[in-house]
Amino acid sequence: MTNWARLQVHRGVDASCASTNRGRAMSDIAESSYRAAGNGRRLRTFRPTSLGPNASLLGLPTLLARARHLARNDPWMVSALNKSVSNGIATGIQAKPVWGSKDHKKKLTKLWTRWGKYADADGVLGWEGLQALAWREWKEAGEVFARIRYRRPEDGLPVPLQVQLIESEQCPQHYNGVASNGNVIRQGIEVDSIGRRVAYWMYREHPGDLQLTVNGNELVRVPAEQVLHLFRPNRAGAMRGVPGSAPALLRMFNLDRLDDAVLERQALANLFAGFITTDANADGEDGEAIGDLITGEDADGAAIGGLEPGTMQELPPGRKITFADPPSAGSDYAEFLRGHLLAICASQDVPYEVLTGDLRNVSDRALRLILNEFRRVIEQDQWLFMIPMFCQRVRDAFIDQAVLSGLLKVPRYAALRDDVTETLWVPEGWPWSHPVQDVTSELKAVRSGFKSRSKVVLSAGEDPEQVDAEQALDNERADAAGLRYDSDPRRTNASGARQDDEPGAPGANDDERNDDDE
Repeated sequence: MTNWARLQVHRGVDASCASTNRGRAMSDIAESSYRAAGNGRRLRTFRPTSLGPNASLLGLPTLLARARHLARNDPWMVSALNKSVSNGIATGIQAKPVWGSKDHKKKLTKLWTRWGKYADADGVLGWEGLQALAWREWKEAGEVFARIRYRRPEDGLPVPLQVQLIESEQCPQHYNGVASNGNVIRQGIEVDSIGRRVAYWMYREHPGDLQLTVNGNELVRVPAEQVLHLFRPNRAGAMRGVPGSAPALLRMFNLDRLDDAVLERQALANLFAGFITTDANADGEDGEAIGDLITGEDADGAAIGGLEPGTMQELPPGRKITFADPPSAGSDYAEFLRGHLLAICASQDVPYEVLTGDLRNVSDRALRLILNEFRRVIEQDQWLFMIPMFCQRVRDAFIDQAVLSGLLKVPRYAALRDDVTETLWVPEGWPWSHPVQDVTSELKAVRSGFKSRSKVVLSAGEDPEQVDAEQALDNERADAAGLRYDSDPRRTNASGARQDDEPGAPGANDDERNDDDE
């Protein structure tokens, strides 16, 4: 080897050593900054891939199929979905108009109520039912689509508009490419040059159903103005939603198999069985079975004996009975099951006590804290996702069609659209945990000026204007009939004492004699 070749070899070795040293140095620096960034023995098998928000969803079809399977077959998953729907939607999120005169609000409310009965394009549910189904689909599959279906005036609808819910699978997650207009299609969603959604590509029918039409599996381009996409982005730039049960799917599947195995084991343990053993005679042959115990024979011809209640059986010499002693489920199985249910509840954002109804060792104060945290999660889903992404967009399309059809007269609607469509959404109110304490605290908050009456009524899921109108009608009817109730603050104070309108009258409402705080 020439001197020049030796020099090149040495230089290569030096460069390799330098590169290795730099790698070790960077690893040391990373581990010194965050121990979880190290590559030591304990983290040697922890090698996650760094994927983007959409590339990480390549396995979404399989994930979605497994989530739907458990939503059909796993009782805990079914219960979690039911609890989420019953708390997030209950009897429906009500819409109250904000803009316009009193007559305009009344007309719009009446039109919205009448249309709600025909809101479903499939003709099955009303508007509140569509909300419940959309919420359930969202929680089960991670997303749900809804298409605004514009109808003809001769269709006989209060407003020529309906809403069609579409499952996630109908917009293929694997469909990527470039449209004929040059727009990029990512996971079935077409975006323009600035990343704005302009269209959704959907099958005419659900790909998992029996195709009823010849072109049922044909992809159709639907403008984004007609599509509502309800999902909760887990990462910035995510195009599709992920089932909320994804972190616990494997745990739920294995837990269901384990629970089924334990159930079968307990079923076998309940089979009360005994074995009669007989000593061999002098010739080495087995003794005969006890005749009066024989009830039949098995497939091999062995005698099978029975046992009746209250029987005291005398056995001949040389016979012994041994009873089966199968293993039990174990004393720690309940706690083991509870630990896994806690993980499932965490993935579904449903407290363990709400999911299972197990309130052992839970005090009233602890239960209230648990419910408050659960309600905060539900309210976040309502106000950040369900209402703006689904309810309000349906409301906007409804008012658009009502104005275009001449059912609502709004001058300069194009310029005032944002004001006209502004809506006060009122979710179902939360029931009181402790009615006496809760009502008293609300009363003191209103009297102290910390909260308005309207706020209290809205938190109960009611309309303040409607409540005031009902109270006025009740008072008018009571006055006409000459009735006086101690619940009428015009006639009695909080302690039940009579108060008259004229100051100084017996029982008048003065601060000295009728102090409600005493």
